[in-house]
Amino acid sequence: MIVWVMYDIKKDKPRTRIAKLCKQSGLYRVQYSVFLGKLTTNQKDSLQLEIEEYIDEETDSVYIFPMSKDELQDTVLLGQAFDKNFVTDEVKALFF
Repeated sequence: MIVWVMYDIKKDKPRTRIAKLCKQSGLYRVQYSVFLGKLTTNQKDSLQLEIEEYIDEETDSVYIFPMSKDELQDTVLLGQAFDKNFVTDEVKALFF
């Protein structure tokens, strides 16, 4: 499945750790706090459990959105949807 991970984490240390977890899971950074990529259900569940260890539920927000390739291709991207410094051919390939 294709997965978006988006977060708003108050403290630097857990925010950095969550970014590393996303990258280690094989997700690609498309903006500073947004990752996109393909994960299996087990990988998504594992990532969720790991992220839960680092967030403060009173102040932090994390969104994990699974979707199909068809749903991704229906996604509307406006303006500078992706940070050009982060977008790779792998990310572009998900949309085509």
